[in-house]
Amino acid sequence: MDPLIIPSEITGGSVYGVTQVEYNVAGEAGRNFIDAVTLASFIQATAIEDATSAYSRVVEARQRKINELSEALSYIAKANGSLDSKGGKSTDKVTVDNADYVKRVAAKYEINLIWESGNQMTRGNIQKAHTDFQYAIDKEDNDIQQDIVTLQSYITKRDNAYTNASKLVKKANQTAASTIGNIGA
Repeated sequence: MDPLIIPSEITGGSVYGVTQVEYNVAGEAGRNFIDAVTLASFIQATAIEDATSAYSRVVEARQRKINELSEALSYIAKANGSLDSKGGKSTDKVTVDNADYVKRVAAKYEINLIWESGNQMTRGNIQKAHTDFQYAIDKEDNDIQQDIVTLQSYITKRDNAYTNASKLVKKANQTAASTIGNIGA
């Protein structure tokens, strides 16, 4: 990875025998040291901000997936609940409400469902479908929890980067004011 700040000597530019240096920041030349460090700090903060925004979109996408899976699961659970729990056979059939939606969601998230004729499933297949949808939701829920922790870390890093950049600007201004004040003394 290339350095963000690259010093370069100003040719023929010495003051009282001290070599003068300018700094290139992200390909922008002609910066003094304070400008270079300040610009680099804000570039870093902006990069972290971009990563934070991108990760937010990942979390939002996962939440949409959980919502779709949950809605489809509600139709599966309703059909499963309508079966008589006593003495039923695994080949008993049940109709799934909004089966076309359930089929689309299952196909979208690669959940294999076994249908009988049209909108019906057997008891065994509806129970398997219930388990498969619940597993997919649980997996996404675990992933989203990890993503939220990562997102919180990015937010903290972003806030720290902006705070550090602001402190640097403030310190540079204080140093300049102090130097000017000392010249006048």
